[in-house]
Order: sequence, then C-alpha cells, then structure tokens
Amino acid sequence: MIHTVKRGETLASISADYRVNFQQLYATNPGIGHLQIGQKVQIPGLPDPNTIPYSIDVSVSKRRLALYHNGRLMKIFPIAVGKILTITPTGEYVIVNRQMNPGGSFGVMWLSLSKQGYGIHGTNKPSSIGKAVSHGSVRMYNRDVLQLADTIPNGTRVVIHQ
Repeated sequence: MIHTVKRGETLASISADYRVNFQQLYATNPGIGHLQIGQKVQIPGLPDPNTIPYSIDVSVSKRRLALYHNGRLMKIFPIAVGKILTITPTGEYVIVNRQMNPGGSFGVMWLSLSKQGYGIHGTNKPSSIGKAVSHGSVRMYNRDVLQLADTIPNGTRVVIHQ
C-alpha cells in the first residue's frame, strides 16, 4: 500500500499509525530521507485499498457505518461516535489489523484504523449505540462488528466524514 505524506507526519508517526516496525518501514523505503507533504511512502504488509472490493463510509452526524462492495451499498449499521471533547477523526484511513476480544469496553472485536489509537470496535455498552459517547473510535453492536470483520480484509478503505 502507498501512503501519501500529510502535514506534520514523520516516518515514526506513519510507522505508529500503520502498526509497522520503524526499521521495516525504513527498509521498504530505502533512501527516504526527510519527508515532504505529498511524498509517497510504501507501507509493507498491507494491500493496495484499490484492489479490495469493499469500502466503508462512516457518517459521524448520521451515526451510521455503510459497507460497500464494488461501489454498491451492502448494509448500513448503527454506530456510536466520539463525544465533543474526543471527536471521531474525519479523513481517509484503512483497516491495518484486528484483535478478537481486546478486553475492556471494546467488545468482541477491534479493527485498527491507520490512525494510532482509533478503530472500529464492539462494545460492552450496547445502549451507547446511536450516541456521541466514545473516546473517538467507532462503536458497533458486537454482532455487527463481527459480521463486518468476517466480511472485510485488512487494507479496506474507511472514509470518515461529518
């Protein structure tokens, strides 16, 4: 997968966002040197999102996650989003990894986004779905996040907007 460098990013921050070892990222991009906005960085171990038939669209204001296959809507899921002080970050991300039963309030599944500390996950508080109550991640009913995780591969594009 190719990442396009944004303002303020460093090789270390890109490494953290994609959960890739810094040395591995550096070795994959020999002679990378000082990063510049718009520069392309190869992310090892993730497929090009353009080769994946699935995509996810998250509407923060509508509190819904829409799953698409080859551009056609497959399903809409209700979600919870970040509260005022810990808003859900908007932008374009990819699913970089996943963890079953991560513990705490993350329910039965955690799907990491390519923004460190953020993901799509289940919940042990199903009454929170439909509300702005999270620390910025996207919460789903446990059955829904399991269905989503069973459908999409790592590398799936996730667009989050208001």
